[in-house]
Amino acid sequence: MSTSSSLTQRIPISSQPNGAEQEQSESLPPPQLKRQYSRSQHAVSQTMTSAANLANLLPTGTLLAFQLLMPVFTSNGSCDYPTRVLTAILLTLLSISCFLSSFTDSVKAEDGNVYYGFATLKGMWVFDYPDPSGSGLPDLSKYRLRIVDWIHGVLSVLVFVAVALRDKNAVTCFYPAPEQGTKKVLDIVPMGVGVICGLLFIVFPARRHGVGYPVTGNGDGRRS
Repeated sequence: MSTSSSLTQRIPISSQPNGAEQEQSESLPPPQLKRQYSRSQHAVSQTMTSAANLANLLPTGTLLAFQLLMPVFTSNGSCDYPTRVLTAILLTLLSISCFLSSFTDSVKAEDGNVYYGFATLKGMWVFDYPDPSGSGLPDLSKYRLRIVDWIHGVLSVLVFVAVALRDKNAVTCFYPAPEQGTKKVLDIVPMGVGVICGLLFIVFPARRHGVGYPVTGNGDGRRS
């Protein structure tokens, strides 16, 4: 009897039934596995992010117009004086479009639609909102014009010039028979401008989603 009583004292008796233990085990969250990124994967991720930011420097509409109209205006690179003048006017207008697009932004109203506007010193002027009073729009003062917008405008024009100098029709139109030194400059300068603008754009990232640029998130609360 003494031996059996001592054994019963050594055996722990659970105070909870089996059903309670099962419910407690089911209520515990599953263990989360932390994904470890290698240095190479982190570098690739940063490179892709930088490439996406660089693509945001040019509005898609302006770039598409350049690709469609350049062969027509330059006659596939065979330019005379009138076509050369018209091509210069086209490039000037597209450059102005790139510059002005850097000052546009978008905002999401209470109706769920995205509206576009132009940044000013006091806020943003929404030019496609149906209600002139602006009811239903968030605080537009946080979308006011900043110094970084001027930087983005200049970078956008420089990137467009670099793209134009890499276009075969544009180069053949203005430089039908370039000298060896001019040819080297035309090969090196656009690449250098693109790299420098890409680095500056990483330092000063864009926060606007204007006309011709992708809209992400809710379209509000991006300014401080």
